[in-house]
Amino acid sequence: MDKYQLISSTQHGFRRDGFCLSNLIRFLDKASGFLDADECTDVIYLDFSKAFDKVPHCRLIEKLDKRGIGGNVKSWIESWQNGRRQRVCVNGNHSAWRNVTSGVPQGSVFGPVLYLIYINDLESNILSSVFKFADDTKLLGKVNNTDDRDLLQLDMKQKMDWSNLWHCHLMPLNAVLCIWAGIITGTRTQ
Repeated sequence: MDKYQLISSTQHGFRRDGFCLSNLIRFLDKASGFLDADECTDVIYLDFSKAFDKVPHCRLIEKLDKRGIGGNVKSWIESWQNGRRQRVCVNGNHSAWRNVTSGVPQGSVFGPVLYLIYINDLESNILSSVFKFADDTKLLGKVNNTDDRDLLQLDMKQKMDWSNLWHCHLMPLNAVLCIWAGIITGTRTQ
């Protein structure tokens, strides 16, 4: 993945040389640049709900194809996904078996890599700066006037369009953990 740069540099989670700290340093560098230029700045913090459980298997295979991952690796992943079922057992009572059509292997190294492939193009067509750490995303944009605000709003619409295109309605944004924050300078008039 690193050799062929298949994961965007905006992603810092689950990557060699990618850390929570590297994400924060790049974010603070960009935000400080806006503030030093006396720009008003807004940040949108986004979090998908149960993201690793809800990656649709069929759509993940499409993403693998788009990234040029095929052959034995793709076949192995498809084989792992096909025919998976689960049920819940509590105090000797069992639920009915259900097909598992989403999710990546958890507690593994490979599961998070599959998730990163799935959300890799999350920032396509977005004009704001994007900073990702696993399933957490920050959008950063200057907002000095209504045109800037509208551009940031358009970026949120693009994100929702991406979410709808890739069946992320199955993986909704966690409203409790999503925040819109404004970093205000002395010149803000809105």
